[in-house]
Amino acid sequence: MTYFAEIHRQTGIKQQNGKDWQAINPEFAARLRVQNRFQTGLDIARYTAKIMRDDMDAYDKDPAAYTQSLGCWHGFIGQQKMISIKKHFGTTKGKYLYLSGWMVAALRSEFGPLPDQSMHEKTSVPALIEELYTFLRQADARELGGLFRDLDKARETGDETAAATAQQAIDNHQTHIVPIIADIDAGFGNAEATYLLAKKMIEAGACALQIENQVSDEKQCGHQDGKVTVPHEDFLQKIRAIRYAFLELGVPEGIIVARTDSLGAGLTKQIAFSKEPGDLGDQYNAFLDCDEVTPEAIGNGEVLISREGKLLRPKRLPSNLYQFRPGTGEDRCVLDCITSLQNGADLLWIETEKPHVEQIAGMVDRIRAVVPHAKLVYNNSPSFNWTLNFRQQVYDKWVEEGRDLTDFDRDRLMSQHYDDSDLAKEADEKIRTFQADAAKRAGIFHHLITLPTYHTAALSTDNLAKRYFGDDGMLGYVKQVQREEIRQGIACVKHQNMAGSDIGDDHKDAFAGEAALKAGGKDNTMNQFAA
Repeated sequence: MTYFAEIHRQTGIKQQNGKDWQAINPEFAARLRVQNRFQTGLDIARYTAKIMRDDMDAYDKDPAAYTQSLGCWHGFIGQQKMISIKKHFGTTKGKYLYLSGWMVAALRSEFGPLPDQSMHEKTSVPALIEELYTFLRQADARELGGLFRDLDKARETGDETAAATAQQAIDNHQTHIVPIIADIDAGFGNAEATYLLAKKMIEAGACALQIENQVSDEKQCGHQDGKVTVPHEDFLQKIRAIRYAFLELGVPEGIIVARTDSLGAGLTKQIAFSKEPGDLGDQYNAFLDCDEVTPEAIGNGEVLISREGKLLRPKRLPSNLYQFRPGTGEDRCVLDCITSLQNGADLLWIETEKPHVEQIAGMVDRIRAVVPHAKLVYNNSPSFNWTLNFRQQVYDKWVEEGRDLTDFDRDRLMSQHYDDSDLAKEADEKIRTFQADAAKRAGIFHHLITLPTYHTAALSTDNLAKRYFGDDGMLGYVKQVQREEIRQGIACVKHQNMAGSDIGDDHKDAFAGEAALKAGGKDNTMNQFAA
């Protein structure tokens, strides 16, 4: 519906209610509607699910059409990302937000900073989704408010061309609302707990939920040791629970991202149930590290399994966890991914220990031999030392090519001493093209960085503190922060406007008319930034 069509609709509503509604301005009511096109979180989930589905279809046709996101831990962070993306690229297409469970645990828990072990309040996850979309909706209202003021100014001056341009901009306004891929960790309990939390997350607006195959009460960060996985059937129950949550809430297009931590997980908490040789439980158990035993060698309290007529003792730790055979991680990842896709998951996530295109591609090739259109979400993690990893990859390639490496120490390639070397430059180029290369070669549909703003906030705060509390004093803030905000056109230099003061003034005008006490007058110091 166009802006003027909405004005016409609101005018009809006013007329239906007679003289008691004479104080109501249909155009202002239309503006409120246009500024708030999404009435509920479910409206957002349905809208963004379609975006993701269309993007997934586009990627299947052309791997160059991969998508990206950055992790968020606050609504303002998410809002600034999308405002910046629209400013720099003119569109939000292919750009999402990622809600990281790690950052929720570290930055949003009432317990204070926590490790990524699912100890934070589960309600904090849907609360953050709702917060992110609240800020994104305000970004819409703020931007549209500026267009409405442009329209009013054009009318006041009688500039019909400017008025038509403003109206067209209003009708063609692109929302800041984008898909959020939200981390549900290992489901925060059993399948019922996963279902209940998934509903809350979807109701808050999430169209894509990422769940991992770790044991819920033993969950670890994907890049830490001590990870414990569950048998496939346990994981598939949670995938089904999430799908039913999407269906119940009328979002059948909702996306499930099935994450496997098997590459770095050497332990399992339980032996899978198996009915017959070769079934899924038997395949899981085949990865267990076992010793063959005879009946007379069975000790007290031992757990035994039989396979191919042999009696086997799985290696069990004092923690009551069972070990997998070393070197089986990739095989387990492949089986995890295939079974997830065959049981309702839409996208995969393989947590790796390093960013290496061919390592990922090797597993994806095997998965796609069974499920041809398998696609991945990949964690471009700050837990990797990207500089060192890629310099070592180039170093190893040069060794194979027989190049002279006497000037390089492979273990010390992170050294600033190498920054201007040809090896470092080649490594940086591989980092630059990593996402495009991996999208084409390794089936990665979506690239994300989980914790970028955690690190940028720390770095920028450290630099500001060093300058401000040092010799630079106030110049440390003005030169490196405010002056750059002005010159780069960072919207939040007008922080009152970003916090909604102009939106509030528009409301005061409508609610109180001439009696409105507005904040945006000539004495507002934000006017100093008009230049």
